[in-house]
Amino acid sequence: MTDTILVTGGAGYIGSQMVKALRQAGYRPVVLDDLSSGHRNAVRGEELHVGDVGDAAFVDRVLAEVQPAAVMHFASFIQVGESVADPGKYFRNNVTATQTLLDAMRARGILRFIFSSTAAIFGDPQYVPIDEAHPKSPINPYGRSKWFVEQLLEDYDHAYGLKSVCLRYFNAAGADPDNEIGERHDPETHLVPLILQVASGRRPHIGVYGDDYPTADGTCVRDYVHVADLCDAHLLALRQLLGGAGSARYNLGNGNGFSVREVIDTARRITGHPIPVVMEPRRAGDPPSLVADAAAARAALGWTPRYADLHTIIGHAWACEQRIAAELDHARPASDTNRSS
Repeated sequence: MTDTILVTGGAGYIGSQMVKALRQAGYRPVVLDDLSSGHRNAVRGEELHVGDVGDAAFVDRVLAEVQPAAVMHFASFIQVGESVADPGKYFRNNVTATQTLLDAMRARGILRFIFSSTAAIFGDPQYVPIDEAHPKSPINPYGRSKWFVEQLLEDYDHAYGLKSVCLRYFNAAGADPDNEIGERHDPETHLVPLILQVASGRRPHIGVYGDDYPTADGTCVRDYVHVADLCDAHLLALRQLLGGAGSARYNLGNGNGFSVREVIDTARRITGHPIPVVMEPRRAGDPPSLVADAAAARAALGWTPRYADLHTIIGHAWACEQRIAAELDHARPASDTNRSS
């Protein structure tokens, strides 16, 4: 019998890619999404339940109908700046709604959970690369909301036997290698799609926030991990949970850092566009370098990233951006000058 997996946030960037990966791996994915930031057309024929993961009655009805073997939880708010401006919004959605989901699962005897976490739980790094033992000291409400849920899951395991795997992403990037699904945040805050929107003509320039960091070229260094590789790690974690494994926590990254300048230069080579840069002051809370030590995930899950090369990550994202830009251009009304009189 095919296992059914409920994917919350399954109409979003990573969630929709996860749904495709589950389908290809032989599972039956079912999507729960309120479509506040996800896209209905990102759900390619799967069963879709539209509603709020924090609505206890709604979630209970979905769980009773779907009866999933496990839940993968991607539904969260992710903008650091917004979390600082409106922490209540982030704790209500990222923490309180998640607890509502967990309580509904527990009531239905569904005790397998995979959580989309983040490197933001570590705060300013005390050492690089960052392993799982690194102190957790998040510096913004977004990171604190994710760390709170990780601690909640630990307590739910001890008290109720709810087993979970928390996967801490570093910088998710890239797009579906088949160019069916891509990154469509609104507003967009991630570096790679912002750069590529300049190359496609949707933005005039890219802002670089500081070039005086203690790095090789003065710009911040980040660990970019392909969205498809993230999904591979989720599949491996799911198989272990369904096979009876206990709870676990893993950092997910390539273990290689690339500076902002390196990302821009790579995008210039791929797109053939000059990609103008405007230098901006440093942003508060931006550490010089964030790079993952993913040895634990490699050893325990057998995870090996397939698309670790920066050129491949940006190349897949560029194919997606070209498609999106063409679709937007096609949908744009003809200008008055082009209309017949």
